[in-house]
Amino acid sequence: MAVATLAAVLQSPYHIDLVERRLACGDDEVIVQNHLMGVCGSDKNFYRGLLPAKTSEFRQEPGFPFYLGHESGGTVVEVGARVREYKPGDKVMAFGWNNNLARFFKAKVWELQPVPEGMDMDLASLGEPIACAMYSGLNSGVQLGDTVVVMGAGFAGQVIAQCVKKKGAEKVVVVDVLEGKLKLAEKLGADVVVNAARENAVEVVASLTSGKGADVVIEAAGTEQSINMCTDMVRRNGKFVWYSWITTPVTLNISKWHDDGIEFINTCLVHHTFQQRYIWAPEALRPVLQGLVDIRPLITNHFKLHQLKEAFELVDKDDAAIKVVLSP
Repeated sequence: MAVATLAAVLQSPYHIDLVERRLACGDDEVIVQNHLMGVCGSDKNFYRGLLPAKTSEFRQEPGFPFYLGHESGGTVVEVGARVREYKPGDKVMAFGWNNNLARFFKAKVWELQPVPEGMDMDLASLGEPIACAMYSGLNSGVQLGDTVVVMGAGFAGQVIAQCVKKKGAEKVVVVDVLEGKLKLAEKLGADVVVNAARENAVEVVASLTSGKGADVVIEAAGTEQSINMCTDMVRRNGKFVWYSWITTPVTLNISKWHDDGIEFINTCLVHHTFQQRYIWAPEALRPVLQGLVDIRPLITNHFKLHQLKEAFELVDKDDAAIKVVLSP
């Protein structure tokens, strides 16, 4: 039986529409009714026309029209004949590119994750971005007593900053160019915040570390400038943690990477195999369930799906919006 839904389609840069789609459940597929949907930073890039080259992560050609959305969670309403992992009524989180900015979406079993017991569906619907950021913080190599720089105070950066502080970082420095985001980071536990539009962030970190540099830098801003700033901030033999997805070529100072023996750690959970993710996601979400990391202050704007155009206009124009969500 086909399910009718409204779904977001990016027709061209800055031209987004809601269209009607009919989803037929294949034998190995699951149809989910969404509870809540999130807008990712990558969605903002796509909206602006910055589509990357095709990779294994993309199961649709990165061109227009582009069926947008991957952050959501909800309730299973139909399963295929060969599906044994889920049944109607189960609560799931999306971990795939399945045109999730919609009332209903269709996915393969491996593109879903069970909602941990006791997790509120508002947070579970953001399970993918939360788990990815938490995984990054937990696997950043941060040790007790480290000085850590988090570059970028968006959704991921805010989660990672809280996580590494709980892991035992002696000093967490959050760098951004927006004062509102920095004030929130400070409220959520950052020790030092640096507005890179007003201060030389590299010099601030050097001063805080007696010229040695940070033990760990975590890149969550996603620009050529931010990567090179992180390179200048990390100490010799320090750790450079990759989080951002940068879709266009950049020019980097890799000489220091070599000469200073920097260790690179790629921490994006969603880009590992689904078997690894299936094990790691519950572990990554556990501190959120325990109340150790605060997510709700990061949800800054809430729209209805029929307000899709307004939501993306805000995302495009207001960099102070951290996590924009839509409900069906």
